[in-house]
Amino acid sequence: MTGRIDSVRSRRLVPLLAVSIMATLAPALATSTATAAPAATPPSAGKSVLDRYAKQKPQWKRCEADGPATFQCATIKVPLDYRKPGGERIDLAISRIKTTAPGKRHGVLLSNPGGPGGEGLYMPLAMAEWLPASARQKYDLVGFDPRGVGRSSPVSCGLEPEEENWLRPYKEETFDADVAWARTVADKCEEKAGGVLPHITTRNTARDMDLLRAILGEKKISYVGYSYGTYLGAVYTQLFPRRADRFVLDSAVDPERAWRGMIQWWAEGAEPAFDRWTGWAAERSERYGLGDTPKKVEGTFWDLVAQAGEDPIDLDGQLVTGDDIRSGMRAAVFSPQSATEAFVELKKAADGKPVATEKLKAFTGSGERGTAGAAVGTPADNGTASFWAVVCGDNSAAWSRNPESYRRDAIADQGRYPIFGDFASSIKPCAFWDRSEERATEVKNKVASLVVQNEWDSQTPLPSGQALHRQLKGSKMVTVLGGEGHGVYPSGNACTDGAVNRYLDTGRLPAEDVTCRATAESNAKARQNQKEDVLPGAPLPDRAPDRF
Repeated sequence: MTGRIDSVRSRRLVPLLAVSIMATLAPALATSTATAAPAATPPSAGKSVLDRYAKQKPQWKRCEADGPATFQCATIKVPLDYRKPGGERIDLAISRIKTTAPGKRHGVLLSNPGGPGGEGLYMPLAMAEWLPASARQKYDLVGFDPRGVGRSSPVSCGLEPEEENWLRPYKEETFDADVAWARTVADKCEEKAGGVLPHITTRNTARDMDLLRAILGEKKISYVGYSYGTYLGAVYTQLFPRRADRFVLDSAVDPERAWRGMIQWWAEGAEPAFDRWTGWAAERSERYGLGDTPKKVEGTFWDLVAQAGEDPIDLDGQLVTGDDIRSGMRAAVFSPQSATEAFVELKKAADGKPVATEKLKAFTGSGERGTAGAAVGTPADNGTASFWAVVCGDNSAAWSRNPESYRRDAIADQGRYPIFGDFASSIKPCAFWDRSEERATEVKNKVASLVVQNEWDSQTPLPSGQALHRQLKGSKMVTVLGGEGHGVYPSGNACTDGAVNRYLDTGRLPAEDVTCRATAESNAKARQNQKEDVLPGAPLPDRAPDRF
C-alpha cells in the first residue's frame, strides 16, 4: 500500500439483531436452494442449524502484526452444502475496518476483487484508500476470501504448473493432447477434491455473504464487486433481493453467458479493439513505422505472427511464438498506445536489435497468475482449482461433453475472430466436469444497483456490461467512452468516480444512465494501476489476464 490507513476509534461490534431477523436467514436460504433441488433436511431442522450458524460471534484479531491495527480478521464456519447444513463445515476468512465515524454509520460494505478464485480478504485496505472520507464514515468495510479460496478452506487439484496453462491455441496436431490435458485436469480435481468442488459455486458464495450479513447483525449489505465480483453481486441480488442495499458492479459479467460464453467474449471483443489499434498506429506511422494505413498495420502484425510461427522470437531465453503474439495482443490492443509500444519492441527483438523489456510484458507475462498476497500455506494451484470449480460448476449445461464440438468451434472461431477465437473456444476441463449441483442462476430483478463499464475492456467487453444492466432492471449504468482497462473505479475521472461516490454516500442512483468520457490521465492511471503489484487481492487484471 502506498498510503497509510488512519486509526479509527475502537467500539463494540454492532450486536446481533433480534431473533426475528435471525429467523429470516434459514427460510431465505432454503427458498433459494429449493429452486434447483429439494431440501435434504426437513425445513425445521435446516432452520435450526442455520440459526446456530448465524449466532456465531467472530473473534476479531489484528490481521498482521505489521499491518494497521484497524484492519482486523476472523474466521467463521459455513455449511459446505446448504442443503445439508448439519453436515460438513468449512472456514470462511473475513476481515473488516470499522467506520471512521460511528455516529454516521450506515452499515457494512462488502467487496470482491474478481476471479473466480481471487482473494478478497485485503479488499478493505483498498476500499479505505479509494473511498472518499464521507463514504468511509458510513461503512464498516468488510472483506472475505470466497469459499475454497486463500484462507477459506482452500481447494486444490494437485495440478502441476504446466497443467494450469489453459488458454491453448487450436492446432490439428496438438488437439488430441489438449483433450487429454483437459480430461486429466478434471480427473485430478475429482480425485483430490471431488467431495468439495461441487459446492464451490457462485450461488453458495452468495449464501455465505448472506450468512455473514446475519452474523454481523445487519438487515442489508452494500457491496462493490469487480469483474467476476459483478456476477457474484448479481446472483446475491437474485437470491436475496430484500437484503441488497447499495450495489456497485464494476466491469460486468453477462450472467446469460456464464461461463463458456464469457470466455468467448474475450475473442469477440478483441476484434473491434484490434481494428481501433490498427487505425491508431497508422495515424502515427511516422513515429512507430508500422504502416500508414490500417490495412498496412494489420499486414505488419500478421507478417510478424507468421515469422514467429516459423522462428520464435528469443526474449532473453523466452521464446515467443506466433500464437504467443496473438494471445498477448488480445489484451494489449485495448490500450492502443501500450499495444503499439509493445509491438514495436517485439519487432526489434525479431530483428535482433536491443529492446526495452519493460514494454514487452504483454508477450512475456500472458497467462501468468498473480501470487502477491497469497495466503501462507495455500496450495500453489488454489487459484486455478477454485477457478475451474466455479467456471465449470456454476453452469455445466454451457459446456458440451463432446470433444469434437470444441474442435469444430475452435476452427470456426479462429476464422471469425482470428486474434483469439481458437484460444477461447477450444477444449477446457469443463467438458469432463461433473454436472452442476444446481441450475445456473437466472438474473432478472429490479434491485437497485450501479453498473460501471469502460468502453474498451479486455476481460468484460462493453456489451457484457450492457447485458447485465438490462437484466438488472432497477440498475443505472455509467459508461466511460474511450475508457481503457478492466476495472473503472477509482480512476481519477471526476465523472465516473463522482457517480460511484455519490451513490455509495447517499444511496441515490442517477436519474438516468450516465455517459462519461475518459481522459488521458484516467487511462494512464488505469494502465499504471494494472502494472502495480502493491495490494494483495486488489483488482489488478494485468497480473491475471486469464481471469475475470
